[in-house]
Amino acid sequence: MIDNNLSPASITTNLDTHFVGQRVIYYPTLTSTMEVAKREAQQGAVEGTIVIAEEQTAGRGRKKRPWLSPRGSLALSIILYPSLTYLPYLIMLASLAVVHTIEAVTGLRPQIKWPNDVLVGGKKVCGILIESSLRGNIVNYAIIGIGINVNLRLSNFPEILSTATSLSDELGRDVSPLDIIQRLLVEVEKLYLALPAAESIYQEWRDSLETLGKQVRVQSGKTIYEGIAESVAGDGSLLLRRLDGTLTKIVAGDVTLRHQA
Repeated sequence: MIDNNLSPASITTNLDTHFVGQRVIYYPTLTSTMEVAKREAQQGAVEGTIVIAEEQTAGRGRKKRPWLSPRGSLALSIILYPSLTYLPYLIMLASLAVVHTIEAVTGLRPQIKWPNDVLVGGKKVCGILIESSLRGNIVNYAIIGIGINVNLRLSNFPEILSTATSLSDELGRDVSPLDIIQRLLVEVEKLYLALPAAESIYQEWRDSLETLGKQVRVQSGKTIYEGIAESVAGDGSLLLRRLDGTLTKIVAGDVTLRHQA
């Protein structure tokens, strides 16, 4: 029997981290964990503070697009204070932390779709959002937002059934949200502390991208590019080999990516 009851105490008890997740702000229902985390960070919250909700009523993804986050999904935001050098790597470490967590807890084999989605069986199971505040070359704060479809019944949401999935739908059984959260916090901290060796994080992230080597269509603003997703740069940008043979660098965060039919 899966225990779906979450609380700050259940999350921190036996949590094998030094600082990530050692302070938990929990809500059964919340408009947006990112908004609460932003306020907390502005007030100097301790690094590693997490804001977590079992349901978001106004969740958002990249470019302020709405992110469906009903009960059965999980939304959390992690407050960090990295140096400017490490800021581009946060999307990489967050993606890898989710992949490692899903593999360890469920045995599923997820892949990463550039720039910020985690897929299982070709469908989206997790979205990631990074927001930061800078003052010159100083990072005031950075927030990693992660939304995972844990025990979401996709049959109840026909509008996303063709593009999204959940861990429970893939396995045919419920998954412990607590197991997912605790393992995720451990993986985030491990990778965050490994940022001085960021090259290895970049290489693993690059090798986990299902996008590379495929014919893709990229929309950046009002401009559409087509070509082969050849590689990614160290800053996370996509290197697109266009139909005329030229190589175009597309900055993560400014594009949406779709496979051609």
